[in-house]
Amino acid sequence: MVVDPAVPGESADLLRGNPRLLTLMREGWAPEGGRRSTLLSAAARPVATVLAVAAVAAGLDLFLSERYTAFAVVMSSAALLIVGVLLKPRPDARAERRRAEELQVYDTARRHEERYVLRDRLDGPARALMDRTHAAVAAVMGSRVNAEGLLDGVRNAVMLPEQEWQIARLLAKLSELRAEHEDVLAEGVTPEVAAVAEPLGRALAGSEAAVVARVEALERYAGHVADAERAHRARGQIERLGATLPRYEELLAESGAAGPAVPELGRLAEDAGRLEQALRDSVRAARETLRPLTPDP
Repeated sequence: MVVDPAVPGESADLLRGNPRLLTLMREGWAPEGGRRSTLLSAAARPVATVLAVAAVAAGLDLFLSERYTAFAVVMSSAALLIVGVLLKPRPDARAERRRAEELQVYDTARRHEERYVLRDRLDGPARALMDRTHAAVAAVMGSRVNAEGLLDGVRNAVMLPEQEWQIARLLAKLSELRAEHEDVLAEGVTPEVAAVAEPLGRALAGSEAAVVARVEALERYAGHVADAERAHRARGQIERLGATLPRYEELLAESGAAGPAVPELGRLAEDAGRLEQALRDSVRAARETLRPLTPDP
């Protein structure tokens, strides 16, 4: 599921946490009775209790007034109310809580309709593109170079979810139109209909190509970030090895086994310098790739 980043965080979390209910809603499901029915059900028991007590009090007044027929009728009604209250099962707390949660999800989904995309709205090719998008975004956001601020972390946090949402939204529309187009063609078409369907098919293909270009741009960005990640990790490893260099030199000197090993160890500093440059180049390339994906603030 992908949710529009503009949806408030609490509502977005509620939607993401209930894909099953959202899928059922797309198939026509709605909570039974709605919120008003729930409130009436909750109020029915105390109202019946109050009426029963009032009937008993009225019955006593009738008895003291020696109006025995009316007394019998009122007390019979009170007895029926009391029996009804006692026999009516109390609502199960867990079921009521679940029902309240379902109502909350339903109301939230109705309020933010068309601002989230479920995976089952996408056809096979669209799902494959969405998976590639998720993988690219996750690779960037989960990288150490992003966490340590070597990339434009603020822009990533804003731009990447927005790109993910726009791709999901376009893929959902593309899947829907493609399904309708294929249904029409599957019925068999006349040359006149084919003449109309052909340019529409090209429009679908052109739209898909545009979405693919967006996905590929994200993947290029993720690729540069992966290069930076490798250079960052390798630089850290070289630095750790370089920190132990004096101890190695001391060991070699004491053991009389210096020989050809000393020049090799000395090249650690050069390797660290090359990796530092590779890291800077990778970060620069990543930022240049990111620039076309989002306008400058």
